[in-house]
Amino acid sequence: MTNAISLWLSIFIAAAVGIDLFFDLGGAVFLLRKLLDLIEWLSFRR
Repeated sequence: MTNAISLWLSIFIAAAVGIDLFFDLGGAVFLLRKLLDLIEWLSFRR
């Protein structure tokens, strides 16, 4: 993954969480929990 891709991906994730919190959709906690699970799974696979 290049630096540009990781930067755009992090901006997209931050924007999605920000929109979710602004409109009080309730998915931010779910998304963050799943993101943490993904990070843990990737570190295990490494």
